[in-house]
Amino acid sequence: MGTGDEEIDRLLGKLTPRARALLLDGATTWRTRAEPALGLRELVMSDGPAGVRGEAWDERDTSVLLPSASALAATWDEPLVESLGGLLAAEARRKGVDVLLAPTLNLHRSPLGGRHFECFSEDPELTGRIGAALVRGVQAHGVAATAKHYVANDSETDRLTVDVRVGERALREVYLAPFEAAVAAGVRLVMAGYNAVDGTTMTASDLLTDPLKGEWGFDGVVVSDWGAVRTTVDTARGGLDLAMPGPDSPWGEALARAVADGAVPEAAVDDKVRRLLRLAAWVGALGEGEAPGGGGPREAPGGGGPREAPGRGGPRAGETRPPASRPTVAPEGRPLARRAVAAGSVLLANRGVLPLDPGGLRTVAVIGAHAARTRTQGGGSAGVFPREEVSVLDGIRDALRGRARVVHVPGPRPDGPAPPLDHDVCTDPRSGLPGVLLRMLDADGRELYAERRRGGRLLEPRLVPGAHTVEVAARLRPRTAGRWTLGVAGFGRMSLVLDGRPLLAGDFPLPTDDPAVVHVNPPAQYAEADLAVGQDALLVARRELAPGTGRATVVSAAPPAPDVAASLADAARAAAAADAAIVVVGTTEHGECEGYDRTVLTLGSTQDALVRAVAAGNPRTVAVVNSGGPVELPWRDDVGAVLLAWFPGQEGGGGLADVLFGHTEPGGRLPTTWPAVLADAPVTRTRPADGRLHYDEGLHIGHRGWLRHARTPAYWFGHGLGYTAWAYEELTVPSEARAGDDLTVRVRVRNTGARAGREVVQVYLARPGSAVERPVRWFAGYTAVRARPGETVTATVRVPARALRHWCVEERAWRTEEGRWRVLAGRSAGEVPLAEDLEVRGPGAGRE
Repeated sequence: MGTGDEEIDRLLGKLTPRARALLLDGATTWRTRAEPALGLRELVMSDGPAGVRGEAWDERDTSVLLPSASALAATWDEPLVESLGGLLAAEARRKGVDVLLAPTLNLHRSPLGGRHFECFSEDPELTGRIGAALVRGVQAHGVAATAKHYVANDSETDRLTVDVRVGERALREVYLAPFEAAVAAGVRLVMAGYNAVDGTTMTASDLLTDPLKGEWGFDGVVVSDWGAVRTTVDTARGGLDLAMPGPDSPWGEALARAVADGAVPEAAVDDKVRRLLRLAAWVGALGEGEAPGGGGPREAPGGGGPREAPGRGGPRAGETRPPASRPTVAPEGRPLARRAVAAGSVLLANRGVLPLDPGGLRTVAVIGAHAARTRTQGGGSAGVFPREEVSVLDGIRDALRGRARVVHVPGPRPDGPAPPLDHDVCTDPRSGLPGVLLRMLDADGRELYAERRRGGRLLEPRLVPGAHTVEVAARLRPRTAGRWTLGVAGFGRMSLVLDGRPLLAGDFPLPTDDPAVVHVNPPAQYAEADLAVGQDALLVARRELAPGTGRATVVSAAPPAPDVAASLADAARAAAAADAAIVVVGTTEHGECEGYDRTVLTLGSTQDALVRAVAAGNPRTVAVVNSGGPVELPWRDDVGAVLLAWFPGQEGGGGLADVLFGHTEPGGRLPTTWPAVLADAPVTRTRPADGRLHYDEGLHIGHRGWLRHARTPAYWFGHGLGYTAWAYEELTVPSEARAGDDLTVRVRVRNTGARAGREVVQVYLARPGSAVERPVRWFAGYTAVRARPGETVTATVRVPARALRHWCVEERAWRTEEGRWRVLAGRSAGEVPLAEDLEVRGPGAGRE
């Protein structure tokens, strides 16, 4: 069936105004509404920045888990990110998903942002380029991508209500820029965030109309963040097209009545429905036939069936994708994910320790709790359940099997809450198999259903008629004697009973309507009890279900913490007895999580003490940092090397072992500046005052802010070492350039080391004597080159015209200053050894 504008209008004409209005909110949490009269099926959506979860929070429905978005940006490798987008598309196809709710294009405005791991970078240009690559990769295989969260949704504190006050120049040049890049890449959906900007909530903001739909020409669907629509008329009269989730949103029947009453124009609804039908046609959800595609069928990386090869940004109106299929993930998905780990890992410091030579090692000490339980992803709505996860310890053991002895010492327990029950510490009391017993009970305590589950984190127990109480039972098999911490998380009336003895009971009210807290990370209530090795104990947790409180139920258990001094001594002894020591430290479950900003950047006194103890015991100590964003590293000068692993995804241990033992070079460069201490960071405010969060720093976030305040961070934006060395020899720029044109810069570099390598050559701009406020210098472009030892190569870097322009508030237009500019090139924002002048000529004051 054709799906051009005429066909869309014909289909629209088959619907009454009421039927049109009813199409514009969700049928369920993750599905849009079907309309049989049009041959329109439901569109299925899924969270997905690091993996495609699908419609259910169920550990039995597994997903490929990629490195966090911050790690993908650290690759500075758009073709690789595009390939990873293809892998996500294959996963979406396998799970029957049409729309992937990714990428997240908000910025690392402050190092305290709790969702750093899900965002790419501090810089709008790098964020835009990496985000556009992911969009192209996903949509090249017929799955729609979603640019979120439009706009200035850069922190978590009071995120549902915060009113961000940001100047027009900063809004245009910094925060809107990555979304503009996504639209240019053909992104199919844009998600409006929870926050307000300058007094108006985003779902009702004029920014959805202009610049998004007007100036940029976005012809896709603007979808709300889940639950972000709170009113009917003002949101429906504006640029929002789809209110999610359903079926009980403020649109639905209320919107149909508003149209009938004339409060919302029919023309506004018609435009929204046209956009939804275009999207449905493109994903193959509209009608039975297929419109001609561009090019022949292609296979999505990692499996997933054929796709029509699109042009730039994916097929537009008139093109469809083939119906979704559900193949299993092909084996090549795992190697691609592993390659991404190494490509994004950042070698922050190296004093001749890395790479480790496996042939010269007899014993390697691997130290730290994060080594055995590596944190592979951040917390919140983007979480997925990987089929398997390779820890750092697993990866090192695999790499050294048959070659060297690997000794693991956990060290002190990191600060943080008790973890959810895991199948390795408990059994289902009914079957005796590893895991827990989940039961749903009615109001009289009768069992409605029961099933064994893998662990104690049960976010969506299956609802059935008469469901009243969730019960989770587990037979604990303690391996450590002493006083354990036991907990249950959720809302409403909850209880915890151990061997028939009540440990806690009470009514715990809902303090927030933040969906990430209600449905994903509910607060826990704790009690303590003595457990003995060899004596099983039956733990039973219950929570009653009540309207508006979700059903997430999390049962946790933590053994008594080991003595810190003894644990540090054990770690130091193991390090001293080994040929090399690898100590892994990182953030904990609630340290980096949706719904919460951080208040500190420290890893905690025990983890810092652990690194110092290990380094004192062995000069060949490698510190591996397992976090999604910046943390303080007070011991960074005490260790032989510092390797940033990020949240590396399911293949983290294997990819990091490839780097540690020199099979591949660490490819990452920092996408965000790392402070030595939080107090040095130029922007630390994430908490609103009287409901408002003022972006008083204007244009000066990230490296721009550090340069403005003349402060030196621990590690600059763009920093990262490889396994060779480079000399920057010559920068060539045109003698002059015309305003509005892209600029080509050439940088000659030489590999002065003993090993072939890859270098990310970065270009920055400055405008001495500018008539408008500007950063001291700002990132403008990059390219990566490879060279053999002694080889000289020339990096050709395209600097887009947008890097030279500024937004003129008075004229509400883009302008480029004429005159002398400074072009700089180097390895990071803080190391730019080459500089040349550039003369920019007219049109200058002319409109671009």
